[in-house]
Amino acid sequence: MKRLALLLGLIVALSLVVTSCAPKPGVIKIGVNAELTGGIPVVGQSCKNAAELFVEEVNKAGGIEVGGRKYTIQLLIEDNEDKAESAAAAALKLHTAGVLLMIGPNASRNAIPAAEVAETNKMPMISPWSTNPKTTIDPKTGKPKKYVFRACFIDDFQGVVAAKLGVELGVKKPAVLFDVASEYNKGIAEVFKKTVEELGYPVVAYETYTTGDKDFSAQLTKIIAAGADGLFLPNYYSEVPLQVQQARKLGFKGIIFGSDSWGNLELIDLCGMDCDGLYFTTHYAPDIATPQAQAFIKAYQAKYGKVPDDVAALTYDAFGIAVTAIKQAGKIDREAVVEALRKISRYEGVTGVLEYRGTGDPIKSAVVLKVDVPGKKFTYYTTAKP
Repeated sequence: MKRLALLLGLIVALSLVVTSCAPKPGVIKIGVNAELTGGIPVVGQSCKNAAELFVEEVNKAGGIEVGGRKYTIQLLIEDNEDKAESAAAAALKLHTAGVLLMIGPNASRNAIPAAEVAETNKMPMISPWSTNPKTTIDPKTGKPKKYVFRACFIDDFQGVVAAKLGVELGVKKPAVLFDVASEYNKGIAEVFKKTVEELGYPVVAYETYTTGDKDFSAQLTKIIAAGADGLFLPNYYSEVPLQVQQARKLGFKGIIFGSDSWGNLELIDLCGMDCDGLYFTTHYAPDIATPQAQAFIKAYQAKYGKVPDDVAALTYDAFGIAVTAIKQAGKIDREAVVEALRKISRYEGVTGVLEYRGTGDPIKSAVVLKVDVPGKKFTYYTTAKP
């Protein structure tokens, strides 16, 4: 018995030695710069949810292998408060904390200043949801930034899709109402107007407001007086309900449609039946999801009890793109990761297939969704390819 006990003790001791000699997994720090508070907190929460889900899945699976070594991901999340200055400050804080790369911000008004910080500090950045071209363009040279990427299409494409959607829906005298103080709203409104006019239709009213405004009656009265039969609202889900409700109350009978900033189900709660049957352009449609997307939707619903919106889906894709680049880089190095990002010629994600062709702007399709208020969902209408 003594010899058996001694033998067992020796085996245990040897196993401890072997275990202690096994290399421990390293840690990769990835930052998230999101709008957790401020004007669009649902956007920030969706981004945070998807980030945490992705990292949880990766770490539970043992992490990722880079250069023959295993690494787990450590998330560092910063609230940019939906303010340009806070987004820039959050980016600098994440850089100082030593993140390998940063995901976010989402809204273009925050992504553009954060991108300047990322570029200056040579920190790779992937914005899930910023569609304004200025996010990835160097304002001094007019050339693409080296360190800034996005997981979504840009407004130069979306504005064209929205314009063609309006024409398809029968709009012949469109009007536009947009936030002139927001880069996203302003940028897509300009592309929409240019495209509609190229298609041979006059924009009969081109009205503006400023972030935070609640009364749009003066602008909407001008739009109605101009004889508009369609109204394009490239504005956020938190603003659109008031605009739609006020337009209908003032007697506007025309078609109302919008852009990807509508894409949160809170729009339905805030707007009610006034938004039923309206259309908007966006990034993915849950009801025609691929098997990969369906797996993400199922996991997201199980964890958070709701269907993921476009921000969540794009954030999940942004992390997928990032991890693909880290693996291909073969080492934990920002320059190597940036070079790997630029070489991703095809990535099949939750929101579809994307391709990078020498810049941080992917080539990918858009979809059009229809608002179904009684069903409390958005339903697929059509796909627009590049």
